[in-house]
Amino acid sequence: MKLHTFIDQTVLKPTATKDDISKLCKTAVDYDFYAVCVNSCFIPLAKKQLKNSSVKLATVVGFPLGAMDTKSKIAEANQAIKNGADEIDMVINIGFLKSCDYLYVRNEIEQIKKMIGDKVLKVILENCYLTKEEIIVASQLAVNAKADFIKTSTGFGTGGAVLEDVKLMKEVVGELIKIKASGGIKTTEQAIQFIEAGADRIGTSSGIQIVTNTVEKI
Repeated sequence: MKLHTFIDQTVLKPTATKDDISKLCKTAVDYDFYAVCVNSCFIPLAKKQLKNSSVKLATVVGFPLGAMDTKSKIAEANQAIKNGADEIDMVINIGFLKSCDYLYVRNEIEQIKKMIGDKVLKVILENCYLTKEEIIVASQLAVNAKADFIKTSTGFGTGGAVLEDVKLMKEVVGELIKIKASGGIKTTEQAIQFIEAGADRIGTSSGIQIVTNTVEKI
């Protein structure tokens, strides 16, 4: 298993500096990770750092709460693509999902996917706030809206990726769309477990530790 091909090496903390992003991109190139994931203000810098590499550039939209209106998310995604992003990780409107306004949630995903075209759209469900039934519904909505991935977590909620949730998501979507597990995945063993459970991508800030099977220093 080539673990490096599953890794979205991620820095989304609010205190991230330009130096942090430069180091992130260098690491991703050095270890041949699949992608980096950064906040949208860093897209131009990351794009420059990743030039002439195969590493993809992902960014977040509606992050981390998912609670802004659809037009704002669309505008954010549109600008991110214009600036050079290859992939968009968007947060669903969690409150509207829990209000059973499924049409709104699906239409929002659908509109963003339509706007970004052949770029990759990952839909963050933020499972820590959802019941099992809501995870099933949200996963189905993402499939119906033609998203490319469903994703477990932002990493900023009350919990991160959970194996049982990934297994449940996989049962719902099968091979129709892919799954990204993120939030709290720090070791080689964890990464392998999530991949075996159905994850196609691992979002982590611990990519080096995962691919080299070393312990992260605190």
